[in-house]
Amino acid sequence: MPASTLRLAILGPGHDALPPASPRFTDPAALFAQPPCDVVVLTAGGEQNARWAEQLRRHPAYGLTLIYCTTDHPLTQALTDGPLPGQLHAAWQQWQERLAVFNLGRAPEGLEAQVLAYLWLRAPGTLKAVRAPLSPGHYSYPLVDALGDDQVNAHALVHNLAQRHLLDSTALVDRIRLCRSCGSGHLNYVDVCVECTALDIVRQPSLHCFTCGHIGAQAEYLKDGVLVCPNCLTRLRHIGTDYDRPLENYRCNACQAFFVDADVEARCLDCGQHHAPDQLQVREIRDYQLSETGQLTARQGLERSSDAYFGGLAMVGVSTFKTLLDWQLELIARHGTPTFALLGLRFRNLGVTLRRLGPQRGHALLDSLIERIQVAIRETDRCTRTSEEHLWLLLMYTDAPGLRTVTERLNQISELFVGQDLQDIQLTTSGCVAPGDLIEKEDAELLMARLAGAL
Repeated sequence: MPASTLRLAILGPGHDALPPASPRFTDPAALFAQPPCDVVVLTAGGEQNARWAEQLRRHPAYGLTLIYCTTDHPLTQALTDGPLPGQLHAAWQQWQERLAVFNLGRAPEGLEAQVLAYLWLRAPGTLKAVRAPLSPGHYSYPLVDALGDDQVNAHALVHNLAQRHLLDSTALVDRIRLCRSCGSGHLNYVDVCVECTALDIVRQPSLHCFTCGHIGAQAEYLKDGVLVCPNCLTRLRHIGTDYDRPLENYRCNACQAFFVDADVEARCLDCGQHHAPDQLQVREIRDYQLSETGQLTARQGLERSSDAYFGGLAMVGVSTFKTLLDWQLELIARHGTPTFALLGLRFRNLGVTLRRLGPQRGHALLDSLIERIQVAIRETDRCTRTSEEHLWLLLMYTDAPGLRTVTERLNQISELFVGQDLQDIQLTTSGCVAPGDLIEKEDAELLMARLAGAL
């Protein structure tokens, strides 16, 4: 591992697994004063490493850099790449290759692009939520906070990326409830009167007079050591005959009401608003990783993550493709026209081959496949990719003979899969023609799932 090839920096005391000649720094400021290093290893204690990791991620030169850590801490799990790998140079080489193909070679600009770039460089990466008791939301995404600034709403950004199918949830960490007025999770749950919602309620035994029906505190019935109803002055001798103990055991000192169970009210400690528990905002806290769509977007260009058509390739996002397909199915159900064909293609073992070829050669192959497919279809057709192995074509005004013609043209792409590196790739297709091949009440999701089962 020549120093001229990989510039490694040690932040903290020395470590046996690291080259002794590697420069060592005692604090991030000293590291920042030098030209940026390729890899940083944190070797201090857990809390110190966590603080340093946050400082490194906030620095423009180290936001995406490989940072390894010799200790375990919730913050270092969220901000670093974990323990030092056995093949450090290979990991750094892969990082460089992935950076070269990210967003068609353009540097990430903006917080969303940086988050996607960070995960892409470690694909699928990990975006972890960490408990933050002092935060109004109780949880934070340290990586988003570090790459952004204090004005960024990390939860909103992550939720937006997940809604656009760029992130996939890997685990449900927690479910919290927040104030609807200010979004704070600092809530106090209190028992209040069911009549006037006053806080001043007490639990005290009460009695119910059968003669007049009066209900009052037990102390009101005690007179000279015997029980006498304060309302009708009847002497109460036998429980169950003259009186009983009602279920109402709470009394409000504000309105004097008696009740069985108090109401529960959530009071925000930040803005002071009062809410019923079922009126609170429920938020699920999840860990995420880069989705298949996110990986395709990171490689093909971030501007293609929208639902607009992808230039001359007639590619659309998955959600838009399904919307178009649902629309055609509704037209078929109502009017019986227009005729269209849906064709699914799967490149078996493509993922394994891509990993074997490496990011640059593999993705170049993938792009050439898409270009060849575009030659076989028309400008009015639309296509989308649900994964790196699956491609879907919506062929408008195409009947059964037309579908066979397109399928034959696409099968010729198999000629590309020659040679020792590509021989494992196999192209399979599955298609149907509407309305003849449709099943009643079948929507886009079910139709694509049915065809995918044959791939």
